[in-house]
Amino acid sequence: MSLTSKVVWVTGASSGIGEALVYALAKEGCKLILSARRKEELERVKGNCPAAVQPNVRILPLDLSKSDTLQLSTQAAIQFFGYVDILVNNGGISQRSLAKDTLLEVDRELMEVDYFGTVAISKFLLPHFLERKGGHYVVTSSVMGLIGTPYRSGYAAAKHALHGFFDSLRAEVWKENIFVTLICPGWIRTNITLNAVTGDGSKLNEMDKTTDKGLAPDYCAARIVSAIKSKKEEVYIGGAKEVFGVYVKRFFPSLFSKLVRKVKVR
Repeated sequence: MSLTSKVVWVTGASSGIGEALVYALAKEGCKLILSARRKEELERVKGNCPAAVQPNVRILPLDLSKSDTLQLSTQAAIQFFGYVDILVNNGGISQRSLAKDTLLEVDRELMEVDYFGTVAISKFLLPHFLERKGGHYVVTSSVMGLIGTPYRSGYAAAKHALHGFFDSLRAEVWKENIFVTLICPGWIRTNITLNAVTGDGSKLNEMDKTTDKGLAPDYCAARIVSAIKSKKEEVYIGGAKEVFGVYVKRFFPSLFSKLVRKVKVR
């Protein structure tokens, strides 16, 4: 499927996988709507797109933690080009803390940003997709949406919730030519660790070794573009350990439970 002239709305577009995906989609000739909290960073990303593409790039700052504002954001996104073809739900935050040390309000924050914010935008856009008899949700989940490891209890819970919601949504809207693609990255070399919340809600502000040795964001972005074109339902993007873990968990859960106790996740 060609993505030329498709209107793609990308959340979490100011850094990491989202930023790399913007550049990959720009090369495909897409019309782009970039969203994140930091307007100045979105402007920087737009400025890094090819000059020929920039007239078809729009900036829409938003905060996923404030779901009551996202209906207006969705209306604004539609008004930019008159329609939206693809929504890439990429915004989110990560976690680095043991469950016993994590305040309940931190768990709530993770759910609010990583789950409720994503679901809110998706629901607000759904009537538009239904009216147009077509659309595509692309959701950056995580390998943690399929497995759980130490230091990720709240994050894994939010990502597991995304899988439940979007698997159900896919089953409900397929007759309307609406597609759902779940993207499950493993360790990708981004700043997500620096911004990860700790047990008291403060930022970690350090890079863990596993993330620092992860795959390049542009490689991940290329895989996502390929998945969008082929309308894949679920894609795993990671090194051998992460992908191996997904299959061990699925087919040998007891073995996975023993192995994950020893895995280095920081």
